[in-house]
Amino acid sequence: MQNPFLGYDQIEETAAWLDERLEQKPQIALILGSGLGALADEFEDAQRFEYETIPHFPTSTVKGHAGRLVFGKIEGKYAVAMQGRFHAYEGWGLDQVTFPVRVFARLGCKALFVTNSAGGINGDFGDGDLMLISDHINLTGRNPLVGENDERLGPRFPDMSDAYDIELRRFALRTAREMGIHLKTGIYAGVLGPSYETPAEVSMLRRMGADAVGMSTVPEVIVAKHEGLQVMGISCITNMAAGVNDQHLDHKDVTAVAARVRGHFIKVLRALIEGLPEA
Repeated sequence: MQNPFLGYDQIEETAAWLDERLEQKPQIALILGSGLGALADEFEDAQRFEYETIPHFPTSTVKGHAGRLVFGKIEGKYAVAMQGRFHAYEGWGLDQVTFPVRVFARLGCKALFVTNSAGGINGDFGDGDLMLISDHINLTGRNPLVGENDERLGPRFPDMSDAYDIELRRFALRTAREMGIHLKTGIYAGVLGPSYETPAEVSMLRRMGADAVGMSTVPEVIVAKHEGLQVMGISCITNMAAGVNDQHLDHKDVTAVAARVRGHFIKVLRALIEGLPEA
């Protein structure tokens, strides 16, 4: 797989290509994980672009990821949604994995919603629970900001003390409470994958303070903060991690659980988008 580096010029070219074709610039960006892309199918006045048609865009190879950008209106706000993301375990460099976030910032987005499917580590969690991400632990061994820093994109040393915006988290918990939904809160451990974790690794993660584990999200959030975006993250607990119970892990089961809770998840996301405070 050829992975040419994607820098400022490519980001600007892609943003300009999209801007020429968009009827309205988005305010909010959403990255929709495995089995969760259906929300973008509900956009009004939607414009859809297959990844392969967009200049410099990688293409998703994971089952359950449609591989398209959808622009449109939802709950009175203009948004862009990724129906499928890119992962480092597919062979992409982190500049490719995070490239869409850079483009969204150039298009004028001020807030990023990231969703994912994750394995539950916290014993109080169960299949189908939704976890509001309060913080993350980067265990991928990689950081998308390594290398020469381009000040046009962000500062050399971005602050990650509030990676998942505290005001957006308070808003999300308040909204869920008003809906009668118990939204769990926890720390997300990001690992490289693609193999699932061993029971010993999950035990280590639990001792480190992680409540859930997955193979995405962390690079995108780091770059979003580099770009100055507000971030909200929600994990769908699609399985309990290895060793938490006797369950063996299979991606088919992950997508099946995501499909089962899809309607519930979309209801929560729509409510959050509708009531989202001005960024």
